[in-house]
Amino acid sequence: MKLQRVPLIAYLCLLPILLALGVWQLYRAEEKRVLISLKEQRQSTETLVLSATIPDKPEALLYMPIQAKGHYDTNHQYLLDNQLNKGRAGYFVLTPFLLRNINKVVLVNRGWLPLGKSRDVLPDIGVYTGEITIRGRINHFPGVGLKLAGAEIPSEHWPSLVQVIDINILTKQLNYPLFDFQIELDKEAPNGFAREWQTPPSMTPEKHVGYAVQWFLLALTLTILFVKYGFNKSHD
Repeated sequence: MKLQRVPLIAYLCLLPILLALGVWQLYRAEEKRVLISLKEQRQSTETLVLSATIPDKPEALLYMPIQAKGHYDTNHQYLLDNQLNKGRAGYFVLTPFLLRNINKVVLVNRGWLPLGKSRDVLPDIGVYTGEITIRGRINHFPGVGLKLAGAEIPSEHWPSLVQVIDINILTKQLNYPLFDFQIELDKEAPNGFAREWQTPPSMTPEKHVGYAVQWFLLALTLTILFVKYGFNKSHD
Protein backbone atom coordinates (compact mmCIF):
# COMPACT_ATOMS: atom_id res chain seq x y z
CA MET A 1 0.00 0.00 0.00
CA LYS A 2 1.16 3.51 -0.82
CA LEU A 3 0.07 6.79 0.72
CA GLN A 4 -1.80 9.17 -1.56
CA ARG A 5 -0.45 12.71 -1.37
CA VAL A 6 -3.71 14.72 -1.54
CA PRO A 7 -5.58 12.77 1.18
CA LEU A 8 -2.44 12.92 3.36
CA ILE A 9 -2.12 16.70 3.03
CA ALA A 10 -5.84 17.19 3.69
CA TYR A 11 -5.67 14.91 6.74
CA LEU A 12 -2.61 16.65 8.21
CA CYS A 13 -4.23 20.05 7.69
CA LEU A 14 -7.69 19.24 9.04
CA LEU A 15 -6.85 16.99 11.99
CA PRO A 16 -5.03 19.65 14.08
CA ILE A 17 -7.85 22.12 13.43
CA LEU A 18 -10.54 19.70 14.61
CA LEU A 19 -8.55 18.74 17.70
CA ALA A 20 -7.82 22.38 18.52
CA LEU A 21 -11.51 23.25 18.25
CA GLY A 22 -12.39 20.41 20.61
CA VAL A 23 -9.79 21.51 23.16
CA TRP A 24 -10.97 25.12 22.86
CA GLN A 25 -14.54 24.09 23.64
CA LEU A 26 -13.34 22.23 26.74
CA TYR A 27 -11.45 25.35 27.79
CA ARG A 28 -14.60 27.43 27.32
CA ALA A 29 -16.59 24.93 29.39
CA GLU A 30 -14.17 25.33 32.28
CA GLU A 31 -14.35 29.13 31.93
CA LYS A 32 -18.14 28.98 32.20
CA ARG A 33 -17.95 26.77 35.30
CA VAL A 34 -15.67 29.29 36.98
CA LEU A 35 -17.93 32.16 35.93
CA ILE A 36 -21.07 30.49 37.29
CA SER A 37 -19.31 29.75 40.57
CA LEU A 38 -18.11 33.36 40.78
CA LYS A 39 -21.60 34.73 40.19
CA GLU A 40 -23.17 32.49 42.81
CA GLN A 41 -20.48 33.38 45.33
CA ARG A 42 -20.61 37.13 44.79
CA GLN A 43 -24.39 37.40 44.63
CA SER A 44 -24.57 35.93 48.12
CA THR A 45 -22.16 38.46 49.62
CA GLU A 46 -23.08 41.51 51.66
CA THR A 47 -24.36 44.50 49.70
CA LEU A 48 -21.69 47.07 48.86
CA VAL A 49 -22.26 50.80 49.22
CA LEU A 50 -21.04 52.68 46.16
CA SER A 51 -18.36 55.15 47.21
CA ALA A 52 -15.32 56.94 45.84
CA THR A 53 -13.12 54.04 46.97
CA ILE A 54 -14.83 51.56 44.64
CA PRO A 55 -12.44 50.65 41.78
CA ASP A 56 -13.27 52.05 38.37
CA LYS A 57 -12.89 48.67 36.70
CA PRO A 58 -15.57 46.09 37.48
CA GLU A 59 -13.58 42.84 37.31
CA ALA A 60 -13.05 42.54 41.07
CA LEU A 61 -16.68 43.45 41.77
CA LEU A 62 -18.64 41.73 39.00
CA TYR A 63 -22.14 40.55 39.99
CA MET A 64 -21.84 41.85 43.54
CA PRO A 65 -24.98 43.47 45.00
CA ILE A 66 -24.61 47.21 45.50
CA GLN A 67 -26.59 50.21 46.65
CA ALA A 68 -26.12 53.91 46.06
CA LYS A 69 -27.73 57.14 47.22
CA GLY A 70 -28.26 60.12 44.94
CA HIS A 71 -30.52 61.19 42.09
CA TYR A 72 -30.97 60.50 38.41
CA ASP A 73 -29.82 62.93 35.73
CA THR A 74 -33.13 62.98 33.88
CA ASN A 75 -31.88 65.35 31.19
CA HIS A 76 -29.16 63.04 29.90
CA GLN A 77 -30.24 59.47 29.30
CA TYR A 78 -29.05 56.84 26.84
CA LEU A 79 -30.91 54.26 24.81
CA LEU A 80 -28.55 51.39 24.10
CA ASP A 81 -29.76 50.16 20.73
CA ASN A 82 -30.00 46.68 19.20
CA GLN A 83 -30.80 44.82 22.42
CA LEU A 84 -32.92 41.68 22.12
CA ASN A 85 -35.46 40.41 24.63
CA LYS A 86 -37.31 37.19 23.78
CA GLY A 87 -36.54 37.74 20.12
CA ARG A 88 -37.76 41.34 20.03
CA ALA A 89 -35.52 44.29 19.25
CA GLY A 90 -35.36 47.19 21.64
CA TYR A 91 -33.23 49.32 23.93
CA PHE A 92 -31.63 49.20 27.34
CA VAL A 93 -32.28 52.45 29.21
CA LEU A 94 -29.08 53.75 30.81
CA THR A 95 -29.57 56.71 33.14
CA PRO A 96 -26.72 58.58 34.86
CA PHE A 97 -27.05 58.45 38.65
CA LEU A 98 -25.40 61.35 40.45
CA LEU A 99 -24.07 60.10 43.75
CA ARG A 100 -24.53 61.98 46.97
CA ASN A 101 -21.28 63.57 48.22
CA ILE A 102 -19.24 61.86 45.49
CA ASN A 103 -17.90 63.62 42.43
CA LYS A 104 -18.52 60.64 40.21
CA VAL A 105 -21.47 59.19 38.33
CA VAL A 106 -22.62 55.66 37.59
CA LEU A 107 -24.84 54.56 34.72
CA VAL A 108 -27.88 52.63 35.91
CA ASN A 109 -29.41 50.11 33.52
CA ARG A 110 -33.11 50.55 34.22
CA GLY A 111 -34.16 47.75 31.93
CA TRP A 112 -35.37 47.00 28.42
CA LEU A 113 -37.98 48.68 26.25
CA PRO A 114 -39.22 47.47 22.85
CA LEU A 115 -38.46 49.31 19.65
CA GLY A 116 -41.39 51.37 18.38
CA LYS A 117 -42.51 51.74 14.79
CA SER A 118 -39.23 53.51 14.04
CA ARG A 119 -36.19 54.93 15.79
CA ASP A 120 -37.53 58.39 15.07
CA VAL A 121 -40.18 57.82 17.75
CA LEU A 122 -38.39 57.15 21.02
CA PRO A 123 -40.08 55.66 24.10
CA ASP A 124 -41.01 57.62 27.21
CA ILE A 125 -38.27 56.99 29.78
CA GLY A 126 -39.24 59.47 32.47
CA VAL A 127 -37.85 58.84 35.94
CA TYR A 128 -38.23 60.18 39.48
CA THR A 129 -36.04 63.25 39.99
CA GLY A 130 -35.69 63.32 43.79
CA GLU A 131 -33.01 61.79 45.97
CA ILE A 132 -33.37 58.03 46.37
CA THR A 133 -31.42 54.91 47.25
CA ILE A 134 -31.09 52.41 44.43
CA ARG A 135 -30.11 48.76 44.63
CA GLY A 136 -28.80 46.44 41.98
CA ARG A 137 -25.72 44.54 40.93
CA ILE A 138 -22.48 45.50 39.22
CA ASN A 139 -21.90 44.24 35.70
CA HIS A 140 -20.10 44.99 32.47
CA PHE A 141 -21.94 47.02 29.87
CA PRO A 142 -23.67 44.85 27.25
CA GLY A 143 -21.32 43.86 24.46
CA VAL A 144 -21.87 43.33 20.76
CA GLY A 145 -20.89 40.49 18.48
CA LEU A 146 -19.66 42.72 15.66
CA LYS A 147 -18.70 46.31 16.39
CA LEU A 148 -19.29 48.61 13.44
CA ALA A 149 -17.30 51.78 12.90
CA GLY A 150 -18.86 54.68 14.78
CA ALA A 151 -21.10 52.45 16.91
CA GLU A 152 -19.72 54.05 20.08
CA ILE A 153 -20.66 57.58 18.99
CA PRO A 154 -23.92 58.67 20.70
CA SER A 155 -26.47 60.87 18.99
CA GLU A 156 -26.49 64.52 20.03
CA HIS A 157 -30.15 64.76 20.99
CA TRP A 158 -31.58 63.48 24.29
CA PRO A 159 -32.34 60.75 25.02
CA SER A 160 -29.24 59.76 23.09
CA LEU A 161 -29.09 56.66 20.92
CA VAL A 162 -25.88 54.65 21.08
CA GLN A 163 -24.93 51.12 20.03
CA VAL A 164 -21.77 50.53 22.08
CA ILE A 165 -20.87 52.05 25.44
CA ASP A 166 -17.50 53.80 25.51
CA ILE A 167 -17.02 55.44 28.90
CA ASN A 168 -14.39 57.89 27.67
CA ILE A 169 -16.70 59.23 24.97
CA LEU A 170 -19.71 59.47 27.29
CA THR A 171 -17.61 61.21 29.96
CA LYS A 172 -16.72 63.92 27.46
CA GLN A 173 -20.32 64.27 26.33
CA LEU A 174 -21.71 64.45 29.87
CA ASN A 175 -18.83 66.51 31.26
CA TYR A 176 -18.56 64.48 34.45
CA PRO A 177 -16.56 61.33 35.38
CA LEU A 178 -18.20 57.92 35.08
CA PHE A 179 -17.50 54.57 36.68
CA ASP A 180 -16.53 52.00 34.06
CA PHE A 181 -19.39 49.65 34.91
CA GLN A 182 -23.17 49.67 35.08
CA ILE A 183 -25.57 48.94 37.90
CA GLU A 184 -28.34 46.61 36.80
CA LEU A 185 -31.35 47.88 38.70
CA ASP A 186 -33.10 45.38 40.98
CA LYS A 187 -36.16 43.77 39.41
CA GLU A 188 -38.39 44.96 42.25
CA ALA A 189 -37.12 48.55 42.22
CA PRO A 190 -39.33 51.36 40.87
CA ASN A 191 -38.39 53.53 37.88
CA GLY A 192 -37.47 50.49 35.80
CA PHE A 193 -38.61 48.57 32.75
CA ALA A 194 -38.33 44.90 31.75
CA ARG A 195 -35.45 43.44 33.73
CA GLU A 196 -34.42 39.87 33.14
CA TRP A 197 -30.76 40.06 34.04
CA GLN A 198 -28.89 37.02 32.86
CA THR A 199 -27.34 35.08 35.72
CA PRO A 200 -26.13 31.96 33.91
CA PRO A 201 -23.96 32.34 30.81
CA SER A 202 -25.81 32.26 27.50
CA MET A 203 -24.19 28.89 26.78
CA THR A 204 -23.83 26.34 29.58
CA PRO A 205 -20.65 24.34 30.25
CA GLU A 206 -22.50 21.20 29.17
CA LYS A 207 -23.15 22.66 25.72
CA HIS A 208 -19.47 23.47 25.31
CA VAL A 209 -18.57 19.89 26.28
CA GLY A 210 -21.13 18.64 23.76
CA TYR A 211 -19.52 20.74 21.02
CA ALA A 212 -16.09 19.44 22.05
CA VAL A 213 -17.30 15.85 21.68
CA GLN A 214 -18.60 16.68 18.20
CA TRP A 215 -15.23 18.09 17.12
CA PHE A 216 -13.38 15.05 18.50
CA LEU A 217 -15.82 12.70 16.75
CA LEU A 218 -15.21 14.55 13.49
CA ALA A 219 -11.47 14.09 14.04
CA LEU A 220 -12.04 10.37 14.61
CA THR A 221 -14.22 10.11 11.51
CA LEU A 222 -11.58 11.92 9.48
CA THR A 223 -8.94 9.46 10.71
CA ILE A 224 -11.10 6.46 9.79
CA LEU A 225 -11.75 7.87 6.32
CA PHE A 226 -8.06 8.56 5.83
CA VAL A 227 -7.09 5.03 6.85
CA LYS A 228 -9.74 3.63 4.51
CA TYR A 229 -9.17 5.82 1.45
CA GLY A 230 -5.73 7.37 1.92
CA PHE A 231 -3.76 4.46 0.56
CA ASN A 232 -3.35 3.04 -2.92
CA LYS A 233 -3.70 -0.68 -2.77
CA SER A 234 -1.11 -2.11 -5.11
CA HIS A 235 -1.34 -5.63 -6.45
CA ASP A 236 1.70 -7.62 -7.30
